[in-house]
Amino acid sequence: MGRISVGCVLNRLALTDASGRRAIVLLADSAGLDHLGFGDHVSFHTGAGSDGLLAAAGALAVSDRLAANTGVYLLPLRHPMPVARQLADIAALAPGRFVFGVGIGGEDPHEVQNCGVDPRTRGRRTDEALQIVRKLLTGDAVDVEGDHFTLEGARIAPAPQIPIPIVVGGRSDAAIRRAGRLGDGWFGIWVSPERYRQSLTSMQEAAGEVGRVPRLSVNALNVWCGVGDDRGEARGHVGKAMQQFYGIPYERFQRWSPAGTPAEVADFLAPYVDAGCTLFNLIINGRSAEHEIEAAGTIRDRILQLTGGT
Repeated sequence: MGRISVGCVLNRLALTDASGRRAIVLLADSAGLDHLGFGDHVSFHTGAGSDGLLAAAGALAVSDRLAANTGVYLLPLRHPMPVARQLADIAALAPGRFVFGVGIGGEDPHEVQNCGVDPRTRGRRTDEALQIVRKLLTGDAVDVEGDHFTLEGARIAPAPQIPIPIVVGGRSDAAIRRAGRLGDGWFGIWVSPERYRQSLTSMQEAAGEVGRVPRLSVNALNVWCGVGDDRGEARGHVGKAMQQFYGIPYERFQRWSPAGTPAEVADFLAPYVDAGCTLFNLIINGRSAEHEIEAAGTIRDRILQLTGGT
């Protein structure tokens, strides 16, 4: 069994000031977590959001050990040129400690429209932007005249010394195939272990169809979870958080969103390692940030114990 990375997405982090963020990041570091994950929205439903790259850079500047990822960054809402610059800056700040998770969004079409993007073009814009970002991160000059972006002699320097893995998220067949054609792995959410395994197979098939041998360096899973002294308390934490965020009852997501003690959550997640998952973003909900981080550390240790991951 190879390297397994377990970390958490702390929604509370976006609601704190600089000193509060530093304290939370250092607590995650001391708890032995491998990384912190960051969501990304410009203006979701009620206007909520947080810039994923900005948040990740802030965490990476606090800890010299923790890695970070975006799970996932809404690339079609941005121009690929400034995104590539931000990624190069993050690579210089924390070489080898960042994973660029990318998705097209879609739960709130209004968010996409207000960013000046036709929601119907999200997939094609993402395909084009991914190819541009990857080319720019080589440091070479890039000329592109595409359907959505035009660049002439564009260049981002210095190029990252350690390549940044690009992991494509989404549950649709189109997203999984995009991961095979353009990514270094897949970022899943709300899937069973068997569906996860099937998705990785489909991704590899899509890569083979275009004659590509992707590194497949990171296969990830975003998983909403609740932690407490018992399942009732844990369900209360995660159910409230998911309903507030998505405006949809928790019961719609319950079969993919474990709730219970840290050991019960870890037992639920262990089969995903056998299915091919190498990175877990625990979107964890408990009674406090301290409780969530402590629970995440316990979940991490038990997953590694159950699966033999290093």
